[in-house]
Amino acid sequence: MELFAQLTQLFGPSGYESRVREFIKNELKDLADEIIEDAIGNLIVFKKGYGENKKKIMLSGHTDEIGVQVIKVEDNGMIMVKSLGSSWIYTTYQSRVQFKNGTIGVVASRVRPDKIDDKFTNLYVDIGLSKKEDVLKLVDVGDAGVYMGSFETLAGDYITAKAIDDRVGCYMMMETLKNVKSAYHDVYYVFAVQEEVGCRGSKVTAARIKPDLGIAVDVTPGHDRPGDLEGSNTLGNGTAIKISDTSVICDEALNELMFALCKENNIPYQKEVIYVGGTDASSMNMSGYGVKAGAVSVVTRYTHGPNAIVNKKDIEASISLLSKLVDTKLEFLV
Repeated sequence: MELFAQLTQLFGPSGYESRVREFIKNELKDLADEIIEDAIGNLIVFKKGYGENKKKIMLSGHTDEIGVQVIKVEDNGMIMVKSLGSSWIYTTYQSRVQFKNGTIGVVASRVRPDKIDDKFTNLYVDIGLSKKEDVLKLVDVGDAGVYMGSFETLAGDYITAKAIDDRVGCYMMMETLKNVKSAYHDVYYVFAVQEEVGCRGSKVTAARIKPDLGIAVDVTPGHDRPGDLEGSNTLGNGTAIKISDTSVICDEALNELMFALCKENNIPYQKEVIYVGGTDASSMNMSGYGVKAGAVSVVTRYTHGPNAIVNKKDIEASISLLSKLVDTKLEFLV
């Protein structure tokens, strides 16, 4: 999974995804029939289908990761930041962050740790320097940073890294394109921007493509450890086929097809229902006059933090399902 490892370590917070986009474009340029970069940074990799009754399928995985952005540098060198995307305050505290130019800092607290009270204004980044003029030579207002978390193989089939949300989705789409060099349907592999700040990238790409079917390729929180709400999502139980979340109720016929494909091809799967959160499926679902939408996800522990955990076999199952889906007739679509 060297490609996956490389993807997780790229710098790409919301709005600043160019390094991720260029990396993916270079990897896929010889496999695509057309590659488009739009005005806000989405990468659309198009592969023409061979089917007589083919449809337009849009797969959307997002390139951005959660991060921080500088709002002020204090006279004593403390760097005040806001969150880019939804960061958990208690995993942010004492994490390391890295800015685009490579400068590394530690997230510390202006108050006693037990008094942080879920307020980002109580945090600051410490790069070691104690004078504003010295800090400004390295970090300025507006600079974005990402959490640091190396890619490591854990016991069994488990992996930890930063930015698994959603570089794992990007990886799965890339592997699907490599696996299915000629699919039945026209497939638009969309590597979207700014999902973590409101599913913005998929909104405009869906308007451009006008797909018959939209599939978000993302992560979903694991419920097999304390601390991340309630539900049945479990690492190691296969690809997660979304039923619903806060922002979307997935197409029933599409889900029945995906369940059937998993059963026919011995692909382990689980049904995913979460009551807080969402993905690019919502933007595709509500685009134009409406699009049938669904999501294929990888169950992930500690999602919005520097040390998320996923299972290799869940990733492989998701790639297998996506590979079958893009090459299967969609008889429920008229």
